[in-house]
Amino acid sequence: MTSLDKPTEETDQQDARAVTEAALFEAFGGLRGMIETVLPGLLFVTIFTINKDLHMSAIAALAVSIVLVVVRLVTKDTVKHAFSGVFGVAFGVVFAMMTGNAKDFYLPGMLYTLGLAIAYIVTTLCGVPLIGLMLGPVFKENLSWRTRNPGRKKAYAKASWAWGLILLAKCAILFPLYWWADTTQFGWVLVALKIPPFLLAVWLTWVFLAKAPAPIDVFAEMEAAEKAEEERKAARAAERGETAAEHGETAGARHRRES
Repeated sequence: MTSLDKPTEETDQQDARAVTEAALFEAFGGLRGMIETVLPGLLFVTIFTINKDLHMSAIAALAVSIVLVVVRLVTKDTVKHAFSGVFGVAFGVVFAMMTGNAKDFYLPGMLYTLGLAIAYIVTTLCGVPLIGLMLGPVFKENLSWRTRNPGRKKAYAKASWAWGLILLAKCAILFPLYWWADTTQFGWVLVALKIPPFLLAVWLTWVFLAKAPAPIDVFAEMEAAEKAEEERKAARAAERGETAAEHGETAGARHRRES
């Protein structure tokens, strides 16, 4: 490798890392998504710690979730993270109101986390890592990594293992506390465990993908194929036009000779 090759390779790596960072930021919601994830639960446990009022805590958490969605709609921003937060909080409110146990506000989210951890691990064992299914469209590669980009498939598998094991470790902490700790203690521990495991999993995903081969842009390939097909059709049409013109000239010459 010459000295001229090194800057080019370093630039390509920097571009790949920048693209990966942007894609992860988009897929997982960035700072705003994290705030929307933490704020309802934080508000719930804060109010419950102060006055032990389940109804007020639940209503406040649900109200702030709805406000976050409205803000997204007003600013015409993507609402998928805010909407998922509303549904999660709504299920928690229903569970807590039905049982009268404030800790049940967190139960749907815990079950979702456990199910997601299992999904990451099972899909990876099946050769279709979930993180690849999630990020493939974001990187405009869809499922091309499964058969055409083995290095990238390996990176997705590593990232999915990381997500699955980190979420399982989180569940191993929370589920015993659900039974043993009081509501206030449990709520604060759960809020504290919202962001750090998530950031660790995102960081590991970035590390694995930044070192992986570049994604295959299947959308660009399809556009190129469509353009090439249009050019072939235009060329064939031009050839037919030229052939028709030559045929007309030949027929005209023959007609003149006969007359």
